[in-house]
Parts: sequence; C-alpha cells; structure tokens
Amino acid sequence: MFQKIINSDHSKTTIIIRLMVGAVFLSEGIQKFLFPAIRGAGRFEKIGLPSPEFLGAFVGTFEIVCGALILLGLLTRLASIPTLVIMLVAIATTKSEVLANDGFWAMMHGSRTDWAMLLGSLFLIIKGGGNWSLDSIFQK
Repeated sequence: MFQKIINSDHSKTTIIIRLMVGAVFLSEGIQKFLFPAIRGAGRFEKIGLPSPEFLGAFVGTFEIVCGALILLGLLTRLASIPTLVIMLVAIATTKSEVLANDGFWAMMHGSRTDWAMLLGSLFLIIKGGGNWSLDSIFQK
C-alpha cells in the first residue's frame, strides 16, 4: 500500500506543478494564522461556514502541512487529496455567489487560481511527486 502512495512517474517536470501547488497552499495556510480576520476565521464566518474559529485553524493547518509535503515531494499523492477537497469546497462556497450575482465570466475570472490549484492537485494525485521528490527516493 505504501508503495502505491509514493509511486511516481519519474517525470522531471512534475516539480513545476509541485512548486506551484505546494507554495500556494503553504502560503495560504500561514496567512490563515497571520491574518485570521481576512484569511481565516473571519473569512469563513463571512461566507457562512459553521464554527469559523475551528475551521480556520483546521484548514490552515492542513494547508501548511500538505503544502510542505507537496513541496518536498513526500507522500505527494496523499497530501494532494486534502488540497483537492479544500479547492472543491472553496469553489462551491465562494464562487457560486459570484456566479449568481455577476455571471459566468466574472466567476471564471475570480476563480482562476482556484481552478489552477484544483487541477494541480488532481495532477499530483494522478502522477505522484515526480523524479525530484522524496517519494522518488523512497520508491527506489
């Protein structure tokens, strides 16, 4: 089972997606703790999510841990699952209002980073950490 989780396609270019996805999630997670009123609990309260204090810390912690794991290429597939879920929830909770109020193109414009992170996470779940990852080292 562990071998399936760390299995990688050994692509040398996967690091580009790992750096993008990992850096964004790590940064966003840290910001949820540095600026809770606008990035963490306050944001979650504004969009109507339950238990915003708990949820802000919970999501921020997952973003930090998973972002760091993705950057290292350690348990990349496993770490990318929560990031995929986070992006699905983010799109569903924040972009549906934009779609309803401002239309399709405004929603697409406002969600471009969300889609990049969603698809980047999906890519890493499918492909793994790539050649330059700790997963690749452990696989050998």
